[in-house]
Amino acid sequence: MKAVILAGGRGTRLAPYTTVFPKPMLPIGGKPVLEIIISQLAYYGFKDIVISLGYLSELIQLYFKNKKVLPKGVRLSFILEKKPLGTAGPVSLLPDMKESFLVMNGDVLTTLDFGQLFRFHQRKKAMLTVGVHRKDVKMELGIVKLAKNCEVEDYIEKPTYTFYDSMGIYVYHPSVLKYIRPDTRLDLPELVLKLIRNKEKVFGYYHKKQHYWIDMGRPQEYQTANEKFLKQKNEFLRK
Repeated sequence: MKAVILAGGRGTRLAPYTTVFPKPMLPIGGKPVLEIIISQLAYYGFKDIVISLGYLSELIQLYFKNKKVLPKGVRLSFILEKKPLGTAGPVSLLPDMKESFLVMNGDVLTTLDFGQLFRFHQRKKAMLTVGVHRKDVKMELGIVKLAKNCEVEDYIEKPTYTFYDSMGIYVYHPSVLKYIRPDTRLDLPELVLKLIRNKEKVFGYYHKKQHYWIDMGRPQEYQTANEKFLKQKNEFLRK
């Protein structure tokens, strides 16, 4: 099975760390997060892995020239974004795709079962499946619902609302590529809305047993990810 890791962004919110390192190469428990992601993908059977590169691409390529850091059987290749293509545009650089493939951001630390996500996508015969993380947000105040004329329709005391965060992990059917213009910037939300408008099947996947997930976009999140990994290393590396 094939997976694509998006590793071309500048990671400006994580400065100054990303002044010298591309964000996917920041260490988690002594290893670049990108190396951890590759190990996880290989564990679930994704052995054909493509990394989409941009900012400081030469550092990533140099590191992975050392084949000893790759799990057994993994075939690693690279595609280069000559200009930033967003979170969906880079897949337009892939060679002819015949089967569904997984795409994920290169700065995500998670215990998600990628195999279950992929099988869900296949069962649903989806055009695109978005991995989601359930978040329950409890309001600390009473919520008043108003009609257009400001008449009170409802009053809910300290309700809890449920939302689903996009995890930055997706499964694409190869037919999605016809909705992505080659070498043109496109972000995932735009692609999702384009597919929905064209009545294509787009599903969200989450497991009832909540998995750990964090997007390391800011210094505090990066620190939290390091602490969590060190406490539950075997769970992340499936040892």
